Amino acid sequence: MADGSSPPKSKLIDVELDETIGRATPDVEHERAVAIFDLIEDNSFQPAGLEPQLLKLKLSIADKRLVFDIRDEAGETLVLHILSLTPFRRVIKDYFLICDSYYEAIRSSTPTQIEAIDMGRRGIHNDGSQTLMERLAGKIEVDMDTARRLFTLICALHWRS
Repeated sequence: MADGSSPPKSKLIDVELDETIGRATPDVEHERAVAIFDLIEDNSFQPAGLEPQLLKLKLSIADKRLVFDIRDEAGETLVLHILSLTPFRRVIKDYFLICDSYYEAIRSSTPTQIEAIDMGRRGIHNDGSQTLMERLAGKIEVDMDTARRLFTLICALHWRS
């Protein structure tokens, strides 16, 4: 653009989890709610071929795939994108393992050890976010911060008690 500003982008104003996601323990439900709040609070979410606008996202699971049902403000479906969760299995597993190590370290390790584990945790989270950006390429343009928030939500969908 001539004035140096970036072009307008769509923004998510609501994220809903379909009943196919399933309910979880109160702690996991809380983590999901926090992930959704963070995503809505700050995001850049531009589906290919759509004019910039305020959007709603309904997530569901179908045949072990994550369904992005992207809707307008009135709730009318604009586009569906379906992502296989297979490319995320390994990074989600690694992320959960290092999170377990991190929470254990908080109880018994030195600040230096905790910091090292946290750096690893952030690195794995970034890997998952980058994979998500790659899988969405050509379908939905997101910035790294939005990809991180979406990856957090995808992980929250997999959390066990």
